Amino acid sequence: MQRSFCIAIAIIFCILPISSLAQESPSFTVGTATAQPGQKLTGTIDVPAGSDAGTQIPVVVIRGSNPGPTLALVSGAHGTEYASIIALEGLIGSLDPTQISGTVIIVPLVNIPSFQQKVPHVNPVDSKSMNRFYPGKEGGTQTERASFLITREVVDKSDYLIDFHGGDLDESLRPYSYWVVSGNKKQDAVSKAMVLAFGLDHIIISDDRPKDRNATKYLDNTATMRGKPTITVEAGYAGTVETDDVAALVQGTRSVMRLLKMLPGTPHAIDHPVWIKALGEVTSPADGIFYPLVKRDTYVEAGRKLGDVTDYFGKVIFEPRSPVSGIILHICAVPSMKKGDNIANIGVIAPKAP
Repeated sequence: MQRSFCIAIAIIFCILPISSLAQESPSFTVGTATAQPGQKLTGTIDVPAGSDAGTQIPVVVIRGSNPGPTLALVSGAHGTEYASIIALEGLIGSLDPTQISGTVIIVPLVNIPSFQQKVPHVNPVDSKSMNRFYPGKEGGTQTERASFLITREVVDKSDYLIDFHGGDLDESLRPYSYWVVSGNKKQDAVSKAMVLAFGLDHIIISDDRPKDRNATKYLDNTATMRGKPTITVEAGYAGTVETDDVAALVQGTRSVMRLLKMLPGTPHAIDHPVWIKALGEVTSPADGIFYPLVKRDTYVEAGRKLGDVTDYFGKVIFEPRSPVSGIILHICAVPSMKKGDNIANIGVIAPKAP
């Protein structure tokens, strides 16, 4: 195992007794779900109506038979990132509370309107991304109210958090993860161990997120700024539910749980991941039709042509080119293109491991 991974395991052992205080109380409640040791209970986080409709977000509390930390697993902020949703649905059924030390909170589908209506990226109720408005507002729109309650009910009640995403309906994405950096060395060593244990072979060093606790924006950053070691993982693409993508998410979660001593066994740490130090984004300046020339997971040099955007008569109106040299992490998977849409994200490879 990597030296930094071993050091982080030692740090985790030191902080686990502190972070496991929640297990001293026999019951554990999130939303309407209350579980006793050895139980798996389902419920909802009820978002009341306000300036728009209310909603109910499904939640599962798996209370282990043995004491330990609390790990939150959240997916479906974007309701058509299907592979991550299906992975957590599978974990709901397969995690056995009698084998668990600690508590697992699973929120498998945050954005039900997006899922039901097959709308990518946003909550169709208020046209807001459900991963851009944390820590939320109690009196805001549905997305903001939901973010407020997830912060209170899930983030604040957990010790560690994994945020699950993937390629949306219009994104051809290769699997990767985010190491969310807080600036606290002890916390960051733990989250680094978590991301290595998860096992995805491309890791983005996410050290540029907002530091204001009242404007954390993203779920992972909200947990990080509240002292919870957190990672984000992405797998699945363009509305597909491929076996390999789902398996990578399920196996990675179990490996992190072994790292945290929530499941028996030894975590599997990836030895030599590709570390991504920065992202280059390409967006379209106009409405039109997109014709890609490259695929996900290919290396491109800066200036490489990524495709063509034409008008509705076939005339080329924009030639997107990569602003950086790096790996295509995702590229638009459909011909539909409107002004401001993302065409591609390119990961710039770090010269050495952090």
